Amino acid sequence: SVLLKVEIHKTLSFLSTFIFTLTFFLYASFHLSRKPISIVKGELHKHCAASHEVELSSYREYAAQIQSVKKLSNTSQCGWEPFDKNNYKQLLGALDYSFLCAYAIGMYLSSNLGFPGRGLIMGIWNSHTSVGNILGSLIAAYWVSTCWGLSFVMPGVIIAVMGIVCFLFLIERKCFSVIEPENSVTSQNSSTVGTGEGRHGTSAISFLGALRIPGVIEFSLCLLFAKLVSYTFLFWLPLYITNVEHLDAKRAGDLSTLFDVGGIFGGILAGLISDRLEKRASTCGMMLLLAAPTLYMFSTVSKMGLEATVVMLLISGALVNGPYALITTAVSADLGTHKSLKGNARALSTVTAIIDGTGSVGAALGPLLAGLISPSGWNNVFYMLMVADGCALLVSLKVLLACFLNGRAHEKVE
Repeated sequence: SVLLKVEIHKTLSFLSTFIFTLTFFLYASFHLSRKPISIVKGELHKHCAASHEVELSSYREYAAQIQSVKKLSNTSQCGWEPFDKNNYKQLLGALDYSFLCAYAIGMYLSSNLGFPGRGLIMGIWNSHTSVGNILGSLIAAYWVSTCWGLSFVMPGVIIAVMGIVCFLFLIERKCFSVIEPENSVTSQNSSTVGTGEGRHGTSAISFLGALRIPGVIEFSLCLLFAKLVSYTFLFWLPLYITNVEHLDAKRAGDLSTLFDVGGIFGGILAGLISDRLEKRASTCGMMLLLAAPTLYMFSTVSKMGLEATVVMLLISGALVNGPYALITTAVSADLGTHKSLKGNARALSTVTAIIDGTGSVGAALGPLLAGLISPSGWNNVFYMLMVADGCALLVSLKVLLACFLNGRAHEKVE
């Protein structure tokens, strides 16, 4: 009996590790497929000489050359239509918005479930976001200057392959019950009888019911502003680097991966700190407080040279993505397992869908606003990001104040 329990424990540990790894790379492939838009922006619009810079005697020859190039490769000296016009930044912002609106709708219709060792484990697991962004940047940048269409095709192929792998090898939760010890099954059954729901209850909580859970609205709004900042960097950072550092699209795409490298450390650090302190809101608030001046420093220091840009990319990535990663994983799982839900897994899905979906609304607004504001200067874009970061901080402070007034020892939802 003891040996059987040991073998069962080993099997469950192996399956848990396998699912952790498989879902990590699966989600990484999702994020990988989002990066080509940001990488290709620098190729869709290129700086071109104004008409007054061309001598009048050779203007007709110049115009004829432009027309011939358009006919051969559907491109011009200014880039690709319709992004070769002066309103290209607004068009690129609209492109981001269209993509991310569909993404936000999908997040409301789906959700993710958590692990019991929540902060650190999910901080590590959620680094799939940054890993996917890094791989997506490198893959898209490889073809951006030669055949940028492949920058979209290759990530599509990768995510299709991962979908097949997931379908063939991902183990469903109900399969675990076959090899779980008998006493755990019995305990689960008794819990189901007592509550009428159990962990796998079929009754989902209503949308309004989920909103009544303490902290859901606050953290949803906090994630909205946090993802607004994060996704603006995600979709506009390569173009910003191209304009400021005067690099080509490939080198700018490669350099932008440092922001996501910082995001990996930021997400893991946020999870570790929140586990040690048992204070999710305090951890988010602290990182948001540090992020605001860091964004201002980034806008100033990045103009001083490549070395300064590298340092600020790493620091900014950690502070911007840390709260975002913590809210989408550990905080969502905490709220979704609130005692009022009685272990209902479908209720957890509803809560996480609300939080992620609301955050994705901010993700759609950020790049759109960047496209509208950037023609007036990049500094104004950073001011917009600092305001958004400040709004996220104010919302997190509301959670801290509520916890203080309620006399709680920590802000982890019980």
